[in-house]
Amino acid sequence: MAWRVQAIRGATTVSRNSIEAIQEAVTELLDELEANNQLKPEQIISATFSVTRDLDAIFPAAIARQRPHWNNVPLLDVQQMHVEGSLEYCIRFLMYVNMPETHAQKIVHTYLREAKKLRPDLVAK
Repeated sequence: MAWRVQAIRGATTVSRNSIEAIQEAVTELLDELEANNQLKPEQIISATFSVTRDLDAIFPAAIARQRPHWNNVPLLDVQQMHVEGSLEYCIRFLMYVNMPETHAQKIVHTYLREAKKLRPDLVAK
């Protein structure tokens, strides 16, 4: 079987800057990502999480590392560039994965909550 490197995007929002709110949102986001893409952590090459400047209660990568088999995935957290008027309390990710070529055309980008507004063209109908 042939494999191909694919990028998967996604984002979500939280209601407030708290460990609990961020943990709930990141968990929901990664659950959807894994389910919609039949993704196993062993396929993940790396993932970068970015957060808006109003989120600093916990690193999203710290939450991801607690998931089964994610402790060996290279993860990075960065602060999203601030643009006046942009979506607040937002967590985004960019993930590189190895996917079977037969699955490569079926990538589901995961945008939840208010983040659906960021890329309505990629939101599953």
